[in-house]
Amino acid sequence: MLGTILAVLLLGGRLEFWEAAALATILAPTDAALGQAVVSSSRVPICIRQSLNVESGLNDGICLPILLIFLSLAGTMEGTGTASFWFRFAAMQVILGPIVGVAVGYIGGWLVSQSVRRKWITHSFEDLSVLGLSLCAYAIAELVGGNGFIAAFCAGLTLGNTAPSICDCLYEFGEAEGQLLVLLIFMIYGSMMVFPALDEVNWQMGLYAVATLTIARMVGVAISVIGMKLRWYTILFLGWFGPRGVASILYGLLILEGDGIQGSEVMFSTMVVTVLISVFAHGLTAFPGANWYGKHMARFKATHDMPELMPRSEMPVRLSWRK
Repeated sequence: MLGTILAVLLLGGRLEFWEAAALATILAPTDAALGQAVVSSSRVPICIRQSLNVESGLNDGICLPILLIFLSLAGTMEGTGTASFWFRFAAMQVILGPIVGVAVGYIGGWLVSQSVRRKWITHSFEDLSVLGLSLCAYAIAELVGGNGFIAAFCAGLTLGNTAPSICDCLYEFGEAEGQLLVLLIFMIYGSMMVFPALDEVNWQMGLYAVATLTIARMVGVAISVIGMKLRWYTILFLGWFGPRGVASILYGLLILEGDGIQGSEVMFSTMVVTVLISVFAHGLTAFPGANWYGKHMARFKATHDMPELMPRSEMPVRLSWRK
């Protein structure tokens, strides 16, 4: 909401309200890859780094249906399609994607588990199955009119909850595969998107980028943790480490390729400059920020009555945590 208000105030002359809401949604997901030094640091309490990691893993899939609804509303208000057309588009994207994802995740997980139990598949191909199931969910969803990203997201959630016997190898391969794909995406982003988009950037877009990375993020975090009795520097730490990355880039490409959204170029250019600032700002401050926060929390290691230090079990999501 705060991101939408800032977009209306700073970019209101070039974006309609629902376009501003869509831009705020594009820049809502965080990317833990840019804060790897934070989510893998043993100096940061477990519940804090796992909170950042879980947020990064879940919010991209949660934000996409919201983004599609806002785009449909923007298209309707701009008269580029009838209300029934945009409603049908949003409904198919939001409903068919999860259905396909759950089906592929459940059936695919069962098939892989049976293949492993019967020794029909080697360990290497068991690792590769996570990539195959993701692509399968994406492709089938797109063929039937659903959203491939939502389908892949739901397939992963379903697989993790219905086929736990194969999750260990998928975690290991998925971590290495994910890091490689993230690096490739950022390479493409830097070489093909940044410079063309920067030609369209003005001071309002730059100011909005800074505001959404600081004011919108920090105020939102502060409101969400009301009642948890967290220390002020914990709230500041959680509020700052919300880097924008791969999810925002993919959403930006979705906007750019779509038809009928008049402010798509403004939204895309704003996304590019926001991610660019985030790459440098969060990348440079991740390690010193984790050390700074770790020093503050080290004074309370002997006590466990603080919410930040409540005992938690490690989640097998980051390989470096298990070393």
